[in-house]
Amino acid sequence: MKKINLFMICLLYSVAVNAQTVTLTGKQLRIVWQQTSGGWKVKDFRYANQPVAIPSGEYTILYSADKPADTSGIHFQRANGLPWPDTNYHYQINAWKQATTPVALNTAGQAIHFYPSQAKQVSPTEVVFTWASDQATLTATWTLDPQYEGDIRVALHVECKKPGYYSVCSPSAVTIDKQDLAWAVMPGYFQGNEFGKNMVLSYAYGQGIPEMPVLYRERCASSFCPIITTKENISVAVIPDPGSGRDPWESDHNTHQLWQLALSHLNRRAALSPTMYYPVLGEPGSLKQQGDKINYSYRYSLQKGEWHHLLTHAVNDVYEFKKALSLRKNKQSLTSRVEQMHHYLRDRKTSLWNIKDFHGLTIGGQSYLGGVVGSKGDAIKNADYGAMWMLANTSGDQFLKDSVLPYALNFKLAQQQTNPGFFQGAATGQYYLSASQVFTEEWGDFVEPVSLTYYVMLDLGNIILFEPGNDTLKNRLALGADLLLKWQKPDGSWEVAYDRHTLQPLFTDLKDLRPTFYGLMVAYRILHKEAYLKAARKGADWFIENAVNKGHFIGVCGDARYAPDFATAQSAQALSDLYDLTGDKKYQEAAIRTARMYLTAVYTQPLPSSKIKTVKGVPREDWQISQAGLSFEHGGIIGSANGAGPIMLCSHAGMFVRMFQLTGDSLFIEMARAAAIGRDAFVDSATSVATYYWNAMNKGAGPYPHHAWWQVGWITDYLLSEAQLRSGNQIVFPRGFVTPKVGPHESYGFAAGKIYGEEAKLVLQEGLVECDNPNVEYIVGKNAQKTFVVLLNDLGEKVTAKIKVNTSAAQITDMQTGKKIHDLNMVMPGYGIKVLMIQ
Repeated sequence: MKKINLFMICLLYSVAVNAQTVTLTGKQLRIVWQQTSGGWKVKDFRYANQPVAIPSGEYTILYSADKPADTSGIHFQRANGLPWPDTNYHYQINAWKQATTPVALNTAGQAIHFYPSQAKQVSPTEVVFTWASDQATLTATWTLDPQYEGDIRVALHVECKKPGYYSVCSPSAVTIDKQDLAWAVMPGYFQGNEFGKNMVLSYAYGQGIPEMPVLYRERCASSFCPIITTKENISVAVIPDPGSGRDPWESDHNTHQLWQLALSHLNRRAALSPTMYYPVLGEPGSLKQQGDKINYSYRYSLQKGEWHHLLTHAVNDVYEFKKALSLRKNKQSLTSRVEQMHHYLRDRKTSLWNIKDFHGLTIGGQSYLGGVVGSKGDAIKNADYGAMWMLANTSGDQFLKDSVLPYALNFKLAQQQTNPGFFQGAATGQYYLSASQVFTEEWGDFVEPVSLTYYVMLDLGNIILFEPGNDTLKNRLALGADLLLKWQKPDGSWEVAYDRHTLQPLFTDLKDLRPTFYGLMVAYRILHKEAYLKAARKGADWFIENAVNKGHFIGVCGDARYAPDFATAQSAQALSDLYDLTGDKKYQEAAIRTARMYLTAVYTQPLPSSKIKTVKGVPREDWQISQAGLSFEHGGIIGSANGAGPIMLCSHAGMFVRMFQLTGDSLFIEMARAAAIGRDAFVDSATSVATYYWNAMNKGAGPYPHHAWWQVGWITDYLLSEAQLRSGNQIVFPRGFVTPKVGPHESYGFAAGKIYGEEAKLVLQEGLVECDNPNVEYIVGKNAQKTFVVLLNDLGEKVTAKIKVNTSAAQITDMQTGKKIHDLNMVMPGYGIKVLMIQ
């Protein structure tokens, strides 16, 4: 027995001594592969001299002799046990069908798992592996990136030996134990710190990490970098090289739907490991003949710290998002757009303005030609009440004051139920159907607490800021606030909706992970009742615990069955405003975390270029129609971005500027500017109204004329936020409340602000200032003696602009230097600001 033991020990020692290894060694990374009977496996993987998760190195190729089926036969249920999809929501049915094919669920084809059979140490920073089978041969070249110490570049070359469909997966350098998970992000689809118990919630709503190794398409992958952060505070991502994904507009038509690469948080064995699949099995690029080749490259990227640092690296360093900003130029300034939209909105014909009767009350609203249940083309609505009152007051437009605002106010009063009952104080619906003289919701006969926050509390609150003596509106605001108190659950939350007839909760498979608590903040700020603030804080505390801390959200678009949307950005602003009210840092910290999650709702791919493309017969440079920099209406697997791409309504831009000023995180300001600047290809030249969906290109307001109000609102919020940032808080105008539904932009103009210590009212006076450079914006403020002109350079490079101020001014002074100005030919540095005082 002793002889056998001694023999075995000697044998094992001999094997260990003779075992071969290859190594990549850099300043931060060290990877050791060891030859085993099964091939070359990763033995040790270290970053900053710290072991990273579970070493693996397993490769996978998917193969199918025949085209995979387009249906899986797998059925899913909602959290309440009801079948999914909900057939009342037809926009989502086809998206769900596409998301549950065998390819999308990653069950299609034969999975060939292997470790390389040969390895060659080319240099201390490069190793080449090879492998061969009956189906294919593979060569994989691993190289440490010389510029980024946490990156490993990998180039895969596969030669196919037999006809069929192929997909080559990025090998699993490491896998992560589920118990070691701190956070996972699939940009555009989900984020969170735990696996979901229900596939509908995790896969369709992004609430929890899907347990199946599903494949995500690039059409809604905002950034190509699935990231996993371990409890040891190391973040790991796989980042495909630019050009790997589909180009949404390849040449002269929409190619947004093409599927060239897939991303997953799990490998084919369902082990936690960021993974790339290229090409996608069953898609056109995957059909190969004998001798055909597949080549692609990507990088593993590691950093110490939270996931968002790695996101910034992927976006700016790999996909050159910040660099692409230099391509952007305006043909029309944002200021000019607001001035021209003023004309559009005061024209009853172009804005589709209607005056209707509601049981003897004359109400006004704009035609809504999109889908509303029960509509016969007779639906009307109003959008941004803060922007309506702001534009009327800053412009002094008597037509708006006399012929629009009173009827819009009547619409608002009619929209709120005042009769006793379960819904007393609620908004009975966003839309008014004039033929049947009823208010209704977009997609059903129900009432939502968040709609009470939106269409009573926010709208009335913004109006009251301009009409502080209006006691009727204050009473209506209190009626709404009291109903929010009544409907609030003991834990601080609210139901998603109530059936209008049975009064029972609806959508019981979902939680109200939206900023419903904001309505009580509005009530407190105006009515100063402590009970409202206490309840708002209780609601916000529940929201932080159940939404922010978990990365779970739902949206506010009824036609998308509340897929997560721009309400997430609005939640960030709501929490920030609550911090302003209370001074409690936990709300500011939650606001920052929520805003960072919303960074993943902004496209950063593909890389914009100057390549000439054709759009409806018009030559366009690629950057002019680029998706990069634009956000979703709603993304994920059931959101509108799957078919329509992103939107031009950039409500988040001002909030992102404020977040940059708060955090110094440059991605916020870069994304704000990329959203706002150089989007002329989507702006109707006749009205200056931008189209809504990317795929419509230049179509103006189309069936959504009320969107012009939102555009006036977000542009004003963005420009004033930039002015405050660039002036170092020397230009500050009081902000009102966020707009309903579409995001976090806030109203202005109800009170005077400060411009370098001088009190000034915000003014929109077309023709007062003329500027010959569309890349220079101008903001005007006035007091009894002085006019102030704030000039902003939209570009990151020096510009010149000839300014003309049409006033009989005695003198013009540069407020930043105190020097008198005699020449209005301005030279402005990149993202510069110049402030003129005219006396």
